[in-house]
Amino acid sequence: MNYQELFQKYNLKGIELQNRFLMAPMTRSRATQPGDVPNVLMAEYYAQRSMAGIIITEATQISMQGMGYAKTPGIYSQEQIEGWKLTTDAVHKKGGKIFLQLWHVGRVSSSKVNGLQPIAPSALLAQNTNVYIFDGAPNGDATFIPVEKPREMTKIDIDNVIQEFVQGAKNAIEAGFDGVEIHGANGYLIDQFLRSNSNKRTDKYGGSKENRIRLLIEISKAVVSAIGKEKTGVRLSPFISFKDMNDPEILETIMLASEELNKLDIAYIHLCEADWDDAPQISNDFRKELRAKFKNTIIATGNKTPQEGEKLIENNLVDLIGFGRKFLTNPDYPKRVKLDTSLNEISDNHTLFGGGTGRGYTDYPFMG
Repeated sequence: MNYQELFQKYNLKGIELQNRFLMAPMTRSRATQPGDVPNVLMAEYYAQRSMAGIIITEATQISMQGMGYAKTPGIYSQEQIEGWKLTTDAVHKKGGKIFLQLWHVGRVSSSKVNGLQPIAPSALLAQNTNVYIFDGAPNGDATFIPVEKPREMTKIDIDNVIQEFVQGAKNAIEAGFDGVEIHGANGYLIDQFLRSNSNKRTDKYGGSKENRIRLLIEISKAVVSAIGKEKTGVRLSPFISFKDMNDPEILETIMLASEELNKLDIAYIHLCEADWDDAPQISNDFRKELRAKFKNTIIATGNKTPQEGEKLIENNLVDLIGFGRKFLTNPDYPKRVKLDTSLNEISDNHTLFGGGTGRGYTDYPFMG
């Protein structure tokens, strides 16, 4: 198939992308300890995948409190900023573009990960939800543990989190990133505020849909003010309900948030879409409504085939297509798509999270 759309160049608010392939954020837990510092191995991994039109990094915590999984990188210390410079320099030398994903996990954490009680909009335990640590298990595997009950955030906590997102964005620009993606998806802190089942607050951050989107909009507005609207994107997951996040009002809430994000003129909205076999399909009606409400770039990620991505772009429903696992195992994925050649598969599930070497990380072969 000749993918006319996927291989078109694209202007993302003044940032020139060589194609419409986006490397989606994927947690890999390779940060150097202590300090959760990005390193040379991570720089090599991202640079290998610079064929993507744009890379969004793995989720990166904005504070120790915002950390939910072991060995994930941060963006709140000078050492972390210097560590990320290795990645941005390596990607830019290859002609790539890269945004940093800013992350606060909220209630999806445990004191066994960071020594802190989790915080959340409400003191509600996320049922059937685990995080992981590395405790010397055989093969260096991650050990999954249940999350702990959070404490309800005070207004001071909320103000602190907004400032941590702003500082994280400033730190990302200092580290050389082309922009940032605010993680408002997948059951983490901002998503917890968006949803009526996880947010039972009675102040101006809870109750109505207008109140539940307030934190997302305040963070987005503050980040735009700090680094510029052209360098700010937001990730949302309207159709994902894991981590005890099933909310019947979420689609209407996301649409309301999208209208407000449109007023801020941010660079993009990135939809994290359900990618398991029997997952709900996102209707064209939803996509058309989102397109009507949000005028800038829309990204869709969720186990799409190149054919599905091509059709979505062709029909003007989205602008960029995110690919995760395909980039994980195929650093030259766009080239393989163009030449319609075979793909590498995951070699060993034990290497997905953690590991101090390149095995299952930087050793997936290029074509030829």
